[in-house]
Amino acid sequence: MTDWDLNDPDTVKVHYDVSSWTVEQRAELAEALAEADIAHRWQDVDGTDELVVPEELEAATDELFNRLEAALGPFPIALGDEPNPVEYGLDEWPPADRQTLTTAIIEAEIPHRWEQATLYVPAAAEPVVDELLDALEAGTLAVTGTDEDAPPDDALSRLFNGADRLAKDADDRAGREDLIALAGVLLPNRAPYGVGGAAWSKIVEANAALADLSEDVDASPSDIIGAAQQLRSLVRQYV
Repeated sequence: MTDWDLNDPDTVKVHYDVSSWTVEQRAELAEALAEADIAHRWQDVDGTDELVVPEELEAATDELFNRLEAALGPFPIALGDEPNPVEYGLDEWPPADRQTLTTAIIEAEIPHRWEQATLYVPAAAEPVVDELLDALEAGTLAVTGTDEDAPPDDALSRLFNGADRLAKDADDRAGREDLIALAGVLLPNRAPYGVGGAAWSKIVEANAALADLSEDVDASPSDIIGAAQQLRSLVRQYV
């Protein structure tokens, strides 16, 4: 890799703000830069992580960014020096919902910044973010994800049937095995269409607890039945 001095005043430098990128995305970027033999440095500027390259490598770096975005999906856009950003205090929202919202904002290419559980976006993006929040609350927010991450199409009916069977018979083998299988694939931040993120997170947590109980040889039948009744109650309105 070509060596260069970041502090050389005669070198014109190009800065890329990657502070909103995930650790995995930055790792992919670092690997791609090394493979492309692009001279670069990492720099922390007032708490902002920046990639710095010489001006003569700007075109090659831009092309590399485009290739990575095509392969990995859209990258987050950091909120710059916005004079009057809109602030959303989302500390009462579960982490899974905030992650789903972040994914939707990235896909919509909206500049943003998180400070703990407070979201900042440009004033011009407020109507779009309001719509995303309404859709998330209604359980109709669709975001891009891999097929492996999505819950099975019949997840809700299987959850209800399995819980119903165990609520009636703590030793029901079919119900127990199906719920254990689902516990291994359901993710709290990938809700089925029509189920809100907070509600789905509770369902996934309740199913995981029930699956653990049903595998515990020391668990009492009354504990299993109680956990099954709770899961059945959470899922009932969606089936």
